[in-house]
Parts: sequence; C-alpha cells; structure tokens
Amino acid sequence: MLLQRCGIGALRKASRCCYHRSPISAAALARPAIWHEARGPVRRNYSVEQSAKGREGVLDAFKQSLSFPPATCTLAQLANDGSEWINKQVTLHGYLGARRIANKGLTFAELHDMGLGSIVQVVSTSTKDADSISLPHRLLQDLAQHTPVVVQGTVKGRQAPKAAGASKGVDQSSGKSTVITNLEIKLENLVPLNTFPQDLIVTEDTAFGPEQRHLQIKHDKRIRDALHFRSKAARFMRDHLADEHGFEEFETPLLFKSTPEGAREFLVPTRSAGLAYALPQSPQQYKQILMASGIPRYMQIARCFRDEDLRADRQPEFTQVDLEMAFATGEDVMRVVEDTVRALWEKLLNIDDLPLPFPRLTYDEAMSRYGSDKPDTRLGSEITRIDYMLPVDLISKIGPHSNPMVDVMKLSISEDPNATRKFVSSFMDSPQALPFIQNPDGQPGIFVVDSRKPLQGLQVFGFEAAEQVEEMLGLEDGDLVVLQARKNAPFAGGSTTIGNLRLALHKAAVKHGLIAAPTGFAFTWITDFPLFSPINDTDPGQGGSAGISSTHHPFTAPKSSKDVDLLMTDPLEVKADHYDLVLNGVELGGGSRRIHKAEMQALVLRHVLGMSDSRLKDFDHLIEVLRSGCPPHAGMALGFDRLIAVMLGRESVRDVIAFPKSGRGEDLLVKSPTRMTEEQLKTYHLRLED
Repeated sequence: MLLQRCGIGALRKASRCCYHRSPISAAALARPAIWHEARGPVRRNYSVEQSAKGREGVLDAFKQSLSFPPATCTLAQLANDGSEWINKQVTLHGYLGARRIANKGLTFAELHDMGLGSIVQVVSTSTKDADSISLPHRLLQDLAQHTPVVVQGTVKGRQAPKAAGASKGVDQSSGKSTVITNLEIKLENLVPLNTFPQDLIVTEDTAFGPEQRHLQIKHDKRIRDALHFRSKAARFMRDHLADEHGFEEFETPLLFKSTPEGAREFLVPTRSAGLAYALPQSPQQYKQILMASGIPRYMQIARCFRDEDLRADRQPEFTQVDLEMAFATGEDVMRVVEDTVRALWEKLLNIDDLPLPFPRLTYDEAMSRYGSDKPDTRLGSEITRIDYMLPVDLISKIGPHSNPMVDVMKLSISEDPNATRKFVSSFMDSPQALPFIQNPDGQPGIFVVDSRKPLQGLQVFGFEAAEQVEEMLGLEDGDLVVLQARKNAPFAGGSTTIGNLRLALHKAAVKHGLIAAPTGFAFTWITDFPLFSPINDTDPGQGGSAGISSTHHPFTAPKSSKDVDLLMTDPLEVKADHYDLVLNGVELGGGSRRIHKAEMQALVLRHVLGMSDSRLKDFDHLIEVLRSGCPPHAGMALGFDRLIAVMLGRESVRDVIAFPKSGRGEDLLVKSPTRMTEEQLKTYHLRLED
C-alpha cells in the first residue's frame, strides 16, 4: 500500500531534499494570493510606507483570519481513542510539519498539534490534471512548513510501521514528539491562519539566540518541557499546601516602599515630584502584616525583585513559593516544607524514598566540614582542621597570617599518582585556578599521595603529622591532598577558600572524565546562622551605624534566651532562628522565626543595628502592626526557579524561565531595559548626572 510506505520518518527525511517553498500562485488561487501578498521577511521594516493596494491586501488577509473553524478534537484524543474516530470527520488546529510531495496528485504532510507534542500524518490526493487540482491539495503542497493551519478531513486507519509500537498506535522513540502511527487524516479542507517567512530557515541544527527567544521555545522541546513541568509544579504546590496544610493564597502589592531589608531595590518613580515606589525584594513585610490580621496560614507564588549582581542561579526578577504560619515556630515550617517537597518529588519525579526528616547541619558545621553554607554533601571530600598537627615552620610557610587555622581535605582523582599530577598541573594552569593562586590567605598546598616516595609524598608534613593525616583521611595512591590556611576567626559569609577549591577541583575532575558526576538528591537543612554579620563593601545592609547588618533580614528572631541575652553585649555571637534548605549545593530557600513583639523589633533596629530616626520611620507601619497583638509566627520562601532547575538537572535558572534576563540583566527579545527619553525624565521629575 503506497500510503503505508510513506511513514513519518521517511517523510521527514524526504522533506529536506524535495520540500518546496514556492509561493502560492495568484493566478490559480485567488484567495491564497492575499496570503502570499502579506508574506514577508521576519525582520521586515513595517514602518515602510505601503501602497494602497498593499494595505488593502493586508487588511483583507487579516479579515479572513478572524473567523476559522473550531477544532472538534485534539491529536491527544486521536492518540488515546483512535479506533473510535475512524471514518469520522474532524477539524484540527496545529502547524504544518515536514512534507513529501510524491507527485502532483499525492502529498503527505505532518500536522503538529498546538502544543507541538504530537504529530499525525495528513494525506491529500487529487487528479493529475493541473486544471482540476483542488485548492486544499495545492495549499498543502505550497504552504511553508511551520504555518499555523486548520485541517479538516476524515480519519482513516493505517498499519503502523513495525518499529513503532503498533499496538498503541503511537511512537515516542524519537524523544521529541508523540507520533500517531495507526491513524492518518484524509485532507478535505485546509485553512492557513498566517504565513511563515521565506527568509527564516529552521532545521534540526538551527541555533537561535536569546534575541529570538520565541523561536528557542518553539523549536526546542527541552525548553517547552521545562515550562510545562514548571506549570505542573506550581499547580501541585498550591493544591498540596491548601489541601494538606490549610494554606490560603493571597496576593500582595508589587508597588511597595523602599525599606532597608538587605538587598538593593528597583525604584519606580511617580509623576509626583520626589515620590517613588519600590518593587518588593520579597513579600516579607506584607505576609507578617497578614499574620497580625487574623490570617493563620498564607502562601503565594510571588514575584520578587532585587538589583543584584547576576549569575547562573540569580535573576533581577524571580519567583518564590512564599509561606508564613501564625502561632508557629521554625520547626513547624520545616515540617511543612519537608512534606511538600517529598510530595512534589513523588508526584512529578516518581521518587518516593526521600528520607524524612532531612539531615541538618549548623552553619558552623557546614562551613568547617564543607567550606560552604550550601554544601553539596554528595561530593564527599570533607574538610578537617589540621593546624594542631603540623610543624610550626610549615604553618608559617602556607599563609600570611600569624597563628592561622589550617584545613585539609582529600579528593580521590585516580589510583595512578602520575594521572593525578597531570590533572593538578592542568588545573593550576587554567583560569579557574587564578582566584586560588591570588588568594589573600595564601596559595593552597597541593600534594599527590605516592607510595613510591618518602612518607607517600607528604614528607613536608613531618613524620608524625604525615602518619596522622594518612590515617585520618584514609589516603591511597593517587589521592589529592589540599592544605589551606585561613584567619583564626569565626566563620563569616557563605564560603571559605578551601570550600570553593573543593567545588572547583571536583568540577574539573568530572570534566576531565576522572571521576563520575554526582547523582541523586541530597537535601540538607542549614541552621543556627549568625543573626548579624560585619558590614562589607558589597552588600547594602540596613544602613545602621553599628558596623553590623542582619545576615538574613532585620525581622529574624534570636534562637534562644541565651542569644537574646547576647544582643546588647556581643551581637556577633547571637544565633538566629534561621534555616536554609539546601539541595545538591544549591540554596533552595530560607526562612526564619520572626520577631513578633513591637518593642523587640524596635530595639533591634535602633539599638543593635544603630538605625537613625529617619530610617526607623520606614518601619513605622510594621511596628504599629506588631503592636496590635501579633501572634508568634514563622515562614519561609523557596526559590521556585532554582527548585525547578535542580529537579530537571539544568545548569541555570534561565533554562526554566520563559523569558529570562541575560547576564547583564537584559531581555534581548524585547530589548529591555530602555534608555529613558528626555520627555520621560521630565514627566517623572528626574535628570541624569554624569
């Protein structure tokens, strides 16, 4: 049977050599001539003055596209209930795909459904007499691939190719789309709904840039799949939090006010001179206000804005799953989040063995063992303090500090010491090593364990220390041993030099194929963060005069009575009731128990952070709310973009956002941000200064 031999795979292959892009003949097809006249390059300059005839053609073509037949079914329905549709007339919406013109009277084409997830074969036959070829048949031959169309015809059965599971009538072996193999559509009518430009070439190898994000999405199934997955995750989390934990969703304003919470804000000027809104860094203050308003459990999938330096997991605007619970502690919040994450993994990833409760590390433990407050515990290579073992003269040589702390770790690269040396040499010559070579704490000491050398290559450690290190780390031939000095001071910030080196070496070893990439999902709670940190040159902080800033935000409560007692005497020693959820080295989100008493909040702002009276007025609304009998409350926000990226194993959050910003904070598709005009500056009482 001729139709049977023209399968979808052969059809795609043939389309690359015999696909026609010829325009519709105006002489033969009066109505489609209008469609041809409206066709133009994708980058056509539409500001060019058109002739009266050209304008009339554009208007007529658009009028004809206003009314089109509604779909009677979808391709998914055909795939699921194929036998019930045979010999029935259907109307389908979708995009033309690859096509094979067997001869003037026989054409095969793919029809992709609206979501580009399913494909069915369309067959058109006509007499070979050119004068009597039907309009639908000619359109199927002449319309460009990717044209949006309405297909009307009769469903016919066909024998599925042997390679495609004929029993179900679908084939997903391509990994791209579901191909319906046991049905085809005998074409009766074809209505084009737009045109596809001749100068826009689309092949399997075409790579579209971010300035063509719409084409990236349309022609990259991985992006579409990520966006579909994101939608399912959002819907599931809303339902689960409502049905299982009693949360209600509330929208909070996007036009807020400027308050010093710890990150830089985006300001929105108004036409009233000197007045501006600020886009919210998070809904933090509004959700605390809801807790004082008799709302027991709030949630929101919220848009947030921070004018920060960008990287792979950070955008100037982002989405978070925001939670707050009245009459609750941090423990209550962590249990809810654990249950929600477990249910999400089970529902969308079919993983039902996540261990609950998740493991916990204090901030100090995470920093000392992994050199990071968001450790990837799958990597092993734990860090150990070793300075008490080492000879004094060695300690003086490995760093510029007097009486430093010295950390050690091992990384198993290869059983062959020579292979490990080659790897180390390659790494140290790479740009990735530059921050460690120029490290103000001193360059790391890197050693390769080699049983053929004295003290296995650790002779610089001295006999006693070399034996202790060998036993402590369980060293074997080819292992890499790293020493790094640091200041003898409490941990601060998000990582240490040796922690960063641990990640860089592991990543390089994976890239060189020396070790396997880590797999699985390793959740960890990080708790007991410092409530305050010394101010630095990069973070804006809260603008107080005490030389310290809130590590999380200024509404976080001290963890214990002991920590409350330290507030006025030694604030840098105060631990916060603050908890972060970390997954595979990525901070999914953070939360805390909040200060719920007005007097306590005012004391922290004024007497601990040292805010001025004018700065304090920015928080008058919150102090007044807490004064009105606000209950104890706690909450958390999960970074939704990061969550989806980690679930799907994507390197960047840009891979799971429909319209992400570039590394410079630009939307290259719509060309934002734009430079303000003189008229706009005047309207908002602004002026530019050099």
